[in-house]
Amino acid sequence: MIAVVLLLALAAQSSAKPLSSEDIDKQLLAEVRALIQSLSSLQLASGFFLFYLGVFVAMSMNHDFLFCIKQKYLRRFYGLPSGLQGSRTSSNFLQAKIKEMQKFFKLEVTGNLDDNTLAVMKEPRCGVPDIGEYNHFPRHLKWENNNVTFRIVNYTPDLKKADVDKAIRRALNVWADVTPLTFKKLYEGNADIMISFGSKEHGDYNPFDGPGGLLAHAYPPGQGIGGDTHFDEDEQWTKDSSAYNLFIVAAHELGHALGMSHSTDPGALMYPIYTYTTGYPLAEDDIEGIQALYGRSPNPNPKKVKPRPDAPKKCDPELTFDAVTELRGETIIFKDRYYWRIHPQMVEPELTLIKSTWPSIPNKVDAAYENPEKDLVIIFSGIRMWALNGYNLVDGYPKYIHKLGLPKSVRKIDAAVHIKDTGKTLLFTDEDYWSYDETTETMDSGYPRSIEDDFPGIEDEVDAAAYHYGYLYFFHEHLQYEYSYNSKKVFRIQRANSILNC
Repeated sequence: MIAVVLLLALAAQSSAKPLSSEDIDKQLLAEVRALIQSLSSLQLASGFFLFYLGVFVAMSMNHDFLFCIKQKYLRRFYGLPSGLQGSRTSSNFLQAKIKEMQKFFKLEVTGNLDDNTLAVMKEPRCGVPDIGEYNHFPRHLKWENNNVTFRIVNYTPDLKKADVDKAIRRALNVWADVTPLTFKKLYEGNADIMISFGSKEHGDYNPFDGPGGLLAHAYPPGQGIGGDTHFDEDEQWTKDSSAYNLFIVAAHELGHALGMSHSTDPGALMYPIYTYTTGYPLAEDDIEGIQALYGRSPNPNPKKVKPRPDAPKKCDPELTFDAVTELRGETIIFKDRYYWRIHPQMVEPELTLIKSTWPSIPNKVDAAYENPEKDLVIIFSGIRMWALNGYNLVDGYPKYIHKLGLPKSVRKIDAAVHIKDTGKTLLFTDEDYWSYDETTETMDSGYPRSIEDDFPGIEDEVDAAAYHYGYLYFFHEHLQYEYSYNSKKVFRIQRANSILNC
């Protein structure tokens, strides 16, 4: 009986006809549930045999499920043709498209669906392809008239109409601030950019996929549907950091409606993955792209804008760090509004915006350290500090750094490091440092002390610090000092970014 049930399940799985890309996820999950229910309903003595064969079936289905996800993603965003049948040529073509995606997102280029690649595929994002006809090279898709009209066709019930109007106008002004473009709102008839909210199939044969996943899409300048911008109504639209911020998504999509392509810079507004940020949203890469299409603002005194800095390049020989800490076996390195995540099982460090993980933490981190005994990471920015348990913010924070016992004259922490062997945490401020006892939660007496006196061979200021197996690693400017805590001397000096495999 067992053999019959399992053979039928395997036969059904192996002979199933290809599914449409829209039905893959639901149908496969439904099949898994139905199979599990069928198998679990059998009251058989040989339970272990059934269990292991059931695992084999589930693994087989999961492999196919991931393969379908991969093909669906690559078809939508990287031009993978449909109907690949598994030949060697098709397999090579599929692998080439995976490599193309990995190169775009600055992942390790393997051609395989590794964990990092799959994680990116699961991120909420724009529905516009990462390659193709949106690039302003070589087709130069743009509006010929700098006076562009727009119309909001319908509104989301998630926000007040006034909030939607404000978000759209702010998003358009982002691009108007750096170009000669002006935008006029129409209340009826056809506009250059028609803005609407819809779900699933919403009239353009380019359906949305329900909550999460695809958030919105827009079409490049042109007649008919050209310039039209659509938002997925199945998402929760907000004006803050919760769910999906309409202003941020609109500014990105309207960039497409003006002719912009996706950027490979994770700090750029035109990066395809959604990230909540505050402040002026354009990076240098965004500004250069839009001005290549429309030129600079002709106003004699254009509105002052401060572009976001480009994402740091990990192998820049002059690279400096803001803070370094451990987090449950990982290493986290903060730089500007980004952080690198280094994991023993990851070949390449992963660069992420701070705000995309912790929206309430400032873009600038001054120092950070892990207390593994309490399973906490403390992050400092200015006179405030935050606590993380894993990647989750701890309630009751932020707190003022003076709660640790620091005098009010200390306005920021330059670096922090926990010495696991002693239970002490060292806090570096300017040319001095303090010692904090984690057990008594008090500052040790006799501090502050001079960095230069107590750590000979180290510069008189420290940007970041870490501790491993009896060695302190001090980072100052573009150098890293390996310092023996017991011998009190520097054993090696190398570039700071050697920690990033450079």
